[in-house]
Amino acid sequence: MYVRTFSLRDFRSWRTVSADLSPGATVFVGRNGHGKTNLLEALGYLSTLSSHRVSSDAPLLRAGTSRAFAGAVVVNNGRELGVDIEINEGKQNRARINQSPARRPREILGILRTVLFAPEDLSLVRGDPGDRRRFLDELLSTRFPRMSGVRADYDKVLRQRSALLKTAGGALRRGSRSSDGASALATLDVWDGHLAAHGAELLAARIALLHELAPHVAEAYRSIAPESRPASLRYRSSLGDALPPEFSDPARTPVPDDREFLETVFLHRLAEVRSREVERGVCLVGPHRDDLDLLLGDEPAKGYASHGESWSFALSLRLGAFALLRADGTDPVLMLDDVFAELDRRRRSALAEVAATAEQVLITAAVPEDVPAELNGARFPVRAEDTEEGRISVLGSIRPETDPITREVG
Repeated sequence: MYVRTFSLRDFRSWRTVSADLSPGATVFVGRNGHGKTNLLEALGYLSTLSSHRVSSDAPLLRAGTSRAFAGAVVVNNGRELGVDIEINEGKQNRARINQSPARRPREILGILRTVLFAPEDLSLVRGDPGDRRRFLDELLSTRFPRMSGVRADYDKVLRQRSALLKTAGGALRRGSRSSDGASALATLDVWDGHLAAHGAELLAARIALLHELAPHVAEAYRSIAPESRPASLRYRSSLGDALPPEFSDPARTPVPDDREFLETVFLHRLAEVRSREVERGVCLVGPHRDDLDLLLGDEPAKGYASHGESWSFALSLRLGAFALLRADGTDPVLMLDDVFAELDRRRRSALAEVAATAEQVLITAAVPEDVPAELNGARFPVRAEDTEEGRISVLGSIRPETDPITREVG
């Protein structure tokens, strides 16, 4: 798979840009803050409907505008598909496939598959559980686009149930027997069923994904840091001890997709914590409370791994995702956002070795010499210009492959 053309309008610092790309390596070179990352962020948004940098869409719109546009023509096994999305301020986003409107933006998921490695990925190791849950769910939606709908349904039920818990809890704290509080308690059983059904499906998918992903991550880490302790993954569920060990530990024999069992356990746990949930006004059980444990030997990487080990683990997660998507039959587009400057020689070589085998790899770099020689393909200089409309980014012409980059552009 590769991106043949892409275009942006009013996305971040870009007023407008259009470029033709080719398989192999492409390097966007320019000083920090000139707009290189915004290009990869836009393609990542087309792939996942989210940004790796921010949690909302508002920062993606160029200052002073109310909508942004990102589009690409993707080639997969000789077949071309056009995909684009309009990101609107205060309104629903609109997506198209081959110029035909999609009913929902998430229908474009799976057309462009990407794996993005960026400096922010250190949060996968050192950050909050939400960063690791997002990693799993984005990979799930990339492989199986319908899982985006499952996650959306779960989140919708979660919001409704949380609102009911707050209503019931508020009435309880006031010592009131208000009709609102009584109604909320009476309908909680119904929403428990919905939460358990959607949650069990999401949980089963995460566990199945983990069993497939874990060997690829372990192998990637072994190749990057052979002198370090072995890396492994474990799923930590809010269902607790009610979940048998073989579900959460990929080193054990994989279990069947037993959603009915998980739903039953889920409902049992909800009943156990009902009083605490009403008292606190929050949902205490479900995939939204789970975590992915990253282990080095018998110790958690978070809090115990060195800086180099943390980078190695973060890189291994992305390389593991790349290997898993490749095993599905199609190379995803590999995007490397100014990461070579963050890596030592060994990690840089390991990443370059994998990147050189990808059908297409898109790279940003502030210092041209940071890009390994084997990835020295087509190049675009990126610079920022001040205009009456503010600061915008400008994309230069491709440099000939025979003209090595020897300086910063700008």
